[in-house]
Amino acid sequence: MENEFASEVNTSPALPAAERCRELVREREAAMGRPLRAAVVTFGCQMNARDSEKLKGVLKDAGYELTEDEDAADLIIFNTCTVRDSADKHMYGRLGNLVGSSRKRKDRIVGICGCMMQSEEAVAKVKKSYPFVKLIFGTHNLHAFPELLFKALSEGGKVVELEEKTSVLPEAMPVERKYPFKSGVNIMYGCDNFCTYCIVPYVRGREISRPAEDILDEVRRLAADGVREVMLLGQNVNSYGKKGDGSFPSFPGLLREVCRVDGIDRVRFMTSHPKDLSDELLQAMAEEEKVCRHLHLPVQSGSDRILKAMNRRYTSESYLKIVDKARALMPDISLTTDIIVAFPGESEEDFEDTLRLVDRVGYDSAFTFIYSKRTGTPAASAPGQIPPGTAHARFDRLLTLVQDRAKERCSRFVGQTLPVLVEEENREEGLMTGRTEYNILVHFPGGASDIGKVFPVKMNECRGFYYIGEKA
Repeated sequence: MENEFASEVNTSPALPAAERCRELVREREAAMGRPLRAAVVTFGCQMNARDSEKLKGVLKDAGYELTEDEDAADLIIFNTCTVRDSADKHMYGRLGNLVGSSRKRKDRIVGICGCMMQSEEAVAKVKKSYPFVKLIFGTHNLHAFPELLFKALSEGGKVVELEEKTSVLPEAMPVERKYPFKSGVNIMYGCDNFCTYCIVPYVRGREISRPAEDILDEVRRLAADGVREVMLLGQNVNSYGKKGDGSFPSFPGLLREVCRVDGIDRVRFMTSHPKDLSDELLQAMAEEEKVCRHLHLPVQSGSDRILKAMNRRYTSESYLKIVDKARALMPDISLTTDIIVAFPGESEEDFEDTLRLVDRVGYDSAFTFIYSKRTGTPAASAPGQIPPGTAHARFDRLLTLVQDRAKERCSRFVGQTLPVLVEEENREEGLMTGRTEYNILVHFPGGASDIGKVFPVKMNECRGFYYIGEKA
């Protein structure tokens, strides 16, 4: 089903389907003599995690009791990722595990949504191989989830709703946050970059920026609700507002406005594309005390030849200039990145260029991946596909270097006392886990009452990507 794309973006109105869902849930609960339970299983990026909070918000509003126990759930929604082939295979494996139990529990609703469901091939496979899946919708249907849920509850058949694009942003949906003290905030949706290896523009659509005042209103509401840290989310936050009518601020301008909101102590953002990162943004990061000194800046490759083949539109030299400017303004800044190994046509010399760049930058951490062929992207049919043996050997070499350099870099805080926002209880009894503004995890003695609070913590021992500390 495809709606005509409107020239003006709207936010979704309150849907009457929400109340109808509540009535059906109450009826089923009365018949079963117990609450109905729902589980949302999330794969992928921070954008997916935020989408899942909206799915949970709708389910809770409908009367479901949320659970992480899939076996106990009367409804399971898988929110999928399709950035790499391994994500698709993992999803099919999870569905395969449900085949047996679905024969016994015919009243259970299993649904799949998210990026993977924007692929016609994936949808066809799910419909053919996993007939027990009763609800299928894509990224552009998120705003319609209450209506789709009502159809699944009332009609009892298979509900499949897929849009190629949308003019409705899912910003009027209820949200069930994972953490009461921090939250993601979508500032834009979609991507216009079309890197040759990436499926995201095809499954998430083209860039749409939210009006700045809508974003600021949401941040104010979050602050009033006790949120202390927000993360501004977009596939490429640096291009925020560039397709607008001229009324949008720049992303650095928006960042400064968010920092003016009372009650918010920390502001993060993700993800930044190097081709659009400005000196203005680095200056804002350095000047605004609330902005965390952490910059995730995906490089993908250190070879200019490969960067051009990827359509990244920057060079290794221009990337390193950003790194040098950032560190000149903020010497302790934490830099993290994404790197793809064995992109089609990558020579040993190209790979050595990547190793040299990683050694030169010294990242605090890096997400390293072997190139994954995604059908429909230009790179999938490009010549020079790298044999698996070569790809894995290069990946291992890169990972060793990344870890060695990260341990060196992260150890710069040993002996210092840093503010740490406590996020959760550690699996080891008596320890809490928190995060510095540099996005470094710290484990230290404490109790459950510490969660959501900021404490000065002495960084006693660096163990690679995390620290062992104690309250100062």
